[in-house]
Amino acid sequence: MKPTEITLHPADNVRLANLCGALDENIRQIEAAFDVTIARRGDRFTIHGEAPQTHTAARALRHFYDQSEAPLSVDDIQLSLIELSNQVAAAGPAPVLLTRKSELHGRTPRQVEYIRMVQEHDITFGVGPAGTGKTYLAVASAVDAFEREHVERIVLTRPAVEAGERLGFLPGDLAQKVDPYLRPLYDALYDLMGFDRVTKLFERGCIEIAPLAFMRGRTLSRAFIILDEAQNTSPEQMKMFLTRIGIGSRAVITGDLTQIDLPRGQKSGLAEAVQVLADVRGVGFTHFLKEDVVRHPLVARIVAAYESHGQRSQQQQATQQ
Repeated sequence: MKPTEITLHPADNVRLANLCGALDENIRQIEAAFDVTIARRGDRFTIHGEAPQTHTAARALRHFYDQSEAPLSVDDIQLSLIELSNQVAAAGPAPVLLTRKSELHGRTPRQVEYIRMVQEHDITFGVGPAGTGKTYLAVASAVDAFEREHVERIVLTRPAVEAGERLGFLPGDLAQKVDPYLRPLYDALYDLMGFDRVTKLFERGCIEIAPLAFMRGRTLSRAFIILDEAQNTSPEQMKMFLTRIGIGSRAVITGDLTQIDLPRGQKSGLAEAVQVLADVRGVGFTHFLKEDVVRHPLVARIVAAYESHGQRSQQQQATQQ
């Protein structure tokens, strides 16, 4: 396979150093993202690999060189690599979310679609593997709706289902026991609104985070409600949650059907809801794929490897039967 060769102009040693990063760390990230090998001599780069990948890697090098007047952070590199890999091409301008992170936007076509679904539907399901931004973009959409005064409060919930460890064995009272399950939601809020503002909104009751069991018997009006880790709900819990939604409210349900921690034989409420509500008007669905993973490039490959392993296992079982 003939390598792709490029020369970056104008020649600038400072920008080349920023592009490559300490010990060529940024180059290694580009290699991992596109499965190529990159050799450099001065401002000349030689890229070895499959033709489509080497061309994309060359485009990435030019893109980062244009941005390299200042040092590039790990986040700058990884998020831009996601966009370059997916080449987001949305119909019309991408939705803008009003948070303290002005650059926040969908990095892949399905992320852009997901944000639109949330804005256009009263109930939206975001289903797919870890790292695709399901929860983070849902929280960002909730912050956006709150800042624009479309809702009066944000309610975040998830089922307290153990992934190998019993709640009863954890120290502390109930609030302390469930706190680890809700920590990702706290982290997203702090990132999008700032610690001090989130703390004040908690004190005023404008933000509430609670285990799913606490939702029973309530009706939530003028609220943006997020049910995270919904694959670990039972069908009864899912129905209970969906019927809590009141006037002027919007709900987002997120989950990964490959990471169900329910007891063996118990059906997932998320899996059932995706089937039951598929044709219900006013309910939106976004199904994320491994290509939408917005984390370290290896995460997407790990997801793909597990998918392939699962498919092989199913084929072997079918053959044996």
